[in-house]
Amino acid sequence: MSTLQEKMFEELKDGSLFQKAESYGLSYLSEVLNRNVYPSSEAIDKLAEFEEVLPVESGDAHALITRLHSYGSPATVAQVGGRYFGFVNGSVIPAGLAAKNLSIFWDQNSAMQVISPICSKLEMVVQNWLIELLGLPKSVVAGFVSGTSMANFCGLAAARYRLLKNKDWDITEQGLFDAPKLRVVTCRQAHSTILKAISLVGLGKGNIEWVDVDAQGRIIPEQLPELDDSTILILQAGNVNSGAFDDYSKICKKAKAAGAWIHIDGAFGLWAGATTRLKHLTKDYEYADSWAVDGHKTLNTPYDSGIILCDDAEALTASLHMTGSYIIKGDERDGMYYTPEMSRRSRIIELWATLRYLGKKGIDELICGLHDRAQLFAEEISRTPNFKVLNEVVFNQVLVQCETDELTEAVMYEVQKLRECWVGGSSWQNKKVIRVSVCSWTTTDADILRSVHSFHKAMEIIRA
Repeated sequence: MSTLQEKMFEELKDGSLFQKAESYGLSYLSEVLNRNVYPSSEAIDKLAEFEEVLPVESGDAHALITRLHSYGSPATVAQVGGRYFGFVNGSVIPAGLAAKNLSIFWDQNSAMQVISPICSKLEMVVQNWLIELLGLPKSVVAGFVSGTSMANFCGLAAARYRLLKNKDWDITEQGLFDAPKLRVVTCRQAHSTILKAISLVGLGKGNIEWVDVDAQGRIIPEQLPELDDSTILILQAGNVNSGAFDDYSKICKKAKAAGAWIHIDGAFGLWAGATTRLKHLTKDYEYADSWAVDGHKTLNTPYDSGIILCDDAEALTASLHMTGSYIIKGDERDGMYYTPEMSRRSRIIELWATLRYLGKKGIDELICGLHDRAQLFAEEISRTPNFKVLNEVVFNQVLVQCETDELTEAVMYEVQKLRECWVGGSSWQNKKVIRVSVCSWTTTDADILRSVHSFHKAMEIIRA
């Protein structure tokens, strides 16, 4: 046995290395809710500590973890706290984080049942829970991927397979060369991950048939072109700026009757279907063929946790198909058939833990709570003429505008510098806006009021 092997065996058995890492993690969690949301300039500058030549000799594991904590922790963004509104980044439910930590020690590969029976079982259980929770057809299958970017790719790959297969063209064998032409129809405010997915599946962004949207970013049903059995129609559950939902009741049944494949990009908004108060936003979305959603956004699971839901098991598995003489097919679920990856970490464990811990009532409370905090932000920020809310706050997004584009951007940058909360910018109807995304279970009414005060303070600084 080599000296390095002996050292690593000792680290594995001793346990103190992992205890140190856990103690640093717990220390971080105890402070993160009250610290500045964005790291200081000094903390960012100190990241230069990591710029070094790769050592020749093996190092000290304890010193490595201490170094990572000392220079890394202060330079993190406090996304798990209650005042991060910059992107649609959720916090983390404690039970989900603890489950992820346990799963790290297990280090499971969730490709096949024979590799990890526990992952196979939990994927099957969570698939059934999601079907019931979201009110989807019982024939739906789920693939557990890194995020909605990959889920959208899977949904469009399945759509491409099915529509071409219906025309006696097997995309997995014959490829796209000389294949029947497919159409892609979506709205002018489709998320960038949709455009990426369209490109990745080889359908080409230049071939998109764009449809106009209304004042809230919803696709206008009357503007849809005539759909047919060559069409992939992509809708939204939660516009990335306004949070608005397309009108599935006016669109889905008609599209299905025409033979089109309907895919819904619901990265953060699809979870509205799991609530009582907000379920109306997703009325008739069950008539779609595929849905993409994240756990790490609205549901507040740890990163990375995306889900592709598809009501055509054959299309999904065939489009992501792989074979090998060494593959051992399980009696139950082999997860690799539902995702592009074969080897992948066991992200299902923390998703299961989060759902199991919250239960139906807890999920409802979490999602509706985000909506309530967003409405509170909109109400409070609108109390003075300095700020105007541009969107109907139907879910968790608030679009804030000042008198001019220049003032809007100046306020946003000043809020970022104050570090009391963190917000990002966007463009809405050709004007600059500040986008506030309420995504964390830790956000309280006090966090909202504190953040609104930061906006007013930023305005005072600029006026002065």
